[in-house]
Amino acid sequence: MHDPSLPIAAPASLAPSRRRRAVCRRVLFAATGILTALSVAGCATFKPLPLGNGRGAASVAALSAPTTNMPLPMLAQHRFDPADGLDATEVAMLAVANSPALKVQRDALGIARAQAFAAGLLPDPQLSLGEDFPQHSGPGLTKAFNLGINEDITALLTRSSRKAAARGHAAQVNLELLWSEWQTVTQARQLFNQVTTLRTQQRRLQVEQVALAPVDRYVKTALQAGNLTYDTASAGLNDLAGVHKQLRDTAVQLHQAESDLHVLLGLNSSAPLPLVGRVDATQPTPAQVQQALTVLPQRRPDLLALQAGYRAQNAALRGAILAQFPALTLGFNTARDTGNVYTKGFSIGINLPLFDRNRGNIAIERATRLHLKDTYDERLLSARSDVQRLQADLVTLKGQRARLIAHVHQLDASRRAAERAWHQQLLDWPVYLTIRSNVLSADLELLNLRERQARSAIALQALLGNTDIPASAKTPQP
Repeated sequence: MHDPSLPIAAPASLAPSRRRRAVCRRVLFAATGILTALSVAGCATFKPLPLGNGRGAASVAALSAPTTNMPLPMLAQHRFDPADGLDATEVAMLAVANSPALKVQRDALGIARAQAFAAGLLPDPQLSLGEDFPQHSGPGLTKAFNLGINEDITALLTRSSRKAAARGHAAQVNLELLWSEWQTVTQARQLFNQVTTLRTQQRRLQVEQVALAPVDRYVKTALQAGNLTYDTASAGLNDLAGVHKQLRDTAVQLHQAESDLHVLLGLNSSAPLPLVGRVDATQPTPAQVQQALTVLPQRRPDLLALQAGYRAQNAALRGAILAQFPALTLGFNTARDTGNVYTKGFSIGINLPLFDRNRGNIAIERATRLHLKDTYDERLLSARSDVQRLQADLVTLKGQRARLIAHVHQLDASRRAAERAWHQQLLDWPVYLTIRSNVLSADLELLNLRERQARSAIALQALLGNTDIPASAKTPQP
């Protein structure tokens, strides 16, 4: 009988086999370790990104507007020099380069490009390793293992559709960013036009306030002396009060417009805005409008973006149709059982298309494609309609402005004559106030008409995708 405390010696014929298996096991674990190390080496690392303070730039001098990044030729060719004030084109350049809203959209473009990159990556194979331990010892028993590698074949088949859809989406986001930059240029010019008009209106009202002050003192002195009744003096008292009210209303509107412009430029709310000149938005001829409408689908970035989105959606629909076929997984494996028998084989996994068959996703992608088509048709129709309306508005405003300018010149002559007569005490103050009130109303109406005409012309240029934005001269605005 043998001593149970002594190990059972393995037969000489089995020793080399065990050594080979041990070597294979070490090689297997070494290979697994190398793969793991390579995977870890390629992993991304985390870096903190602190949040901003949201205060904006302290002054225009702290901002920059690189001409190489401008979306329109006229902006790229314009000389940027804020030392002598900001004209309308320079304000548009600053808005494109520093608008917080555009920065957010540029981040969205980065996300879309990352998604396009992710869509082109091949799916990682799955490596499986398992080991079984026999519960009872006996001759010929050993530990069992199984090693396998699997790959998702369906993901490979739909990869081209995913890549096409992701590339189309990235192109759509890029074109939407370009359209937003164009819209930001339009918004900057509109706000420049609004701020400069309100500042001019404010100066005109301040001039009127100074001119009415002597009349107001005269009326109050006569009222205190008993030479006027309150009924008679009400016209004189109300005129100056009305100018004060208009000044307050104008100040509130100016605060809002300047605040909007500060935000658009990424400026602190207390930063000065040295605006000079005014927007000279030219009105295109009817022939130019028709030519622009003809090439509008190939010119405007928002329409091009919708076209790119439609192509991406077609690719997404094709991918969904391909995905309706059974999902297929292919794998290869090797194993050893507890009886020390080695096997090699393969595995195929397939989904049975009995219930789902990806019908829900196909329906969603088809409905989304129809939505994009109808959105494009609606956008194009609205663009054409808006162009026609603005063109008609500009014709009406141009004629109205010509008549109003002539009327203002006549009223201004009467105001100068009334001033001389008033100072010479040849004109009663009620008549003098009436003449001044009429002149003020006409002047303010002309300012508002100019602002509306410039606003409509800027909007028309934006709708037509017109890149010929005239540079504004740096001359003080009258």
